Order: sequence, then C-alpha cells, then structure tokens
Amino acid sequence: MSLALPVAPQGSLVDQAIARIREHIRGNDLKVGDPLPGEGRFATEFGVSRAVMREAFGALAALHQIDVGNGRRARVAALDGAVMAASIDHGVATAQITVADVWDVRRVLELRVVELAARHRSDADAQAISAAAEAMLAAGPDLAALTAADVGFHHAIARASGNPLFHQIVRSFGTLMDEAVPRAWRTRRTEAQRSRILDIHHGIALAIARRDAAAAVAAMDLHFDTSIGDMMREAAP
Repeated sequence: MSLALPVAPQGSLVDQAIARIREHIRGNDLKVGDPLPGEGRFATEFGVSRAVMREAFGALAALHQIDVGNGRRARVAALDGAVMAASIDHGVATAQITVADVWDVRRVLELRVVELAARHRSDADAQAISAAAEAMLAAGPDLAALTAADVGFHHAIARASGNPLFHQIVRSFGTLMDEAVPRAWRTRRTEAQRSRILDIHHGIALAIARRDAAAAVAAMDLHFDTSIGDMMREAAP
C-alpha cells in the first residue's frame, strides 16, 4: 500500500510530517489500535530524515494521537481527555481562565450529561453510579476517599451518557476536580451540611436509576447551586 499523499500544508519539515501521518490515518481509515508503518518507511516515502519522523512521532504521541512503545510499532491511540486537561490546567495556572469559569462550563455540561445518563444508562452504569454514591457515604471523614468517590461519581455519570466525548471532557476537568472537590468538602463543617450534599448525590443516582431525566437534571442543578454557594461563602471576607 502506497503512502503517497497530497502535499502537506506549509511549515517545518516536522509539521509537514505530522500532517502527512494524520492524512495517512484518515486516508486509510485506520481505527484505534491499528498499526502504523515505521519511521523508516515514512521517512523514505516522504523524503525526509528518520530524525524528522522520530520528532513527528514524538509530537503525535505527546498529543495522545498515537501510542509509541519500545519494541513495537506505533499504533493509533484512543481518544484521551488528558490533552484537554493539560490545556485547561495551563489556562488556570496562567490566569487565562479561572476556576469559576471551569465550574460554569462544568455546570452547563453536566446538566446535559446527567439528562443523557438517565435516558441511556445501562444496568451496569446505574450500579456504578449508585456504588460511587455509597462510597462517598462510607468514606466518612476520610477526605481522600471521599474525593475519589465524588470524582468517580461524576465520571460514572459521564460514561453512562453514551457520548464518549462528554466522558473525555469531564475527565479533562480531573486535575481541577482533585483540588476543588476537597476544598468544597472542607467548607461543609457540620454534619447537616455534609448530609445534605450526600443526599443530593443519592438523589441524582436514584433519578438516573429510575430513568427520570427531569429529576436527575433538577438534582444536579441543586448540586451545583449548593457546591458553588459553599465555595463562595468560604471565599467571602
């Protein structure tokens, strides 16, 4: 099978090699896990050095578009929210966006996600969501366990939505959630405050299990109202 391709867009040799590799993947209808020709073959076909191809392979691996392992051929990689996560983390760290901006986007996104989860969830999805809610209750004062269960709860709902892109976008908030979730839980100093949030999570899980999309959306909306309110009160002078 020939690797001959249309002329790549202008740019450095590495940029052109990256564009040609992507075109090879699209043009040959490659799917996740399918192997790619080696650097040497690409170098010969494209008329560039192996060093150029090595750099192009490295750049695509860093973007999680190909998997490169020692001793085996590069393969087409699965969609990975880690790239989006890195961009979001960079945006927050450099004050281009705020944590409040991220929560605003999360709220809009997760209201749609929970609606889809209620409509499309499998029995296994419903069990996973309920199990995460139960794990939050069982965590007690263990903040690390509580955070892990809370983050897992949202990931399970995103998986249940049936839209893999929603799942990856929710995953892309992972680093910020690992910081924001325990901060939110620290604001809930009384047993009543903690119980209210745990009850809301159980309400979301129950609505999804019952396939009640309206109730699931209302409960998730209440969750964000309460969580954002808790953090704003904590931040107030």
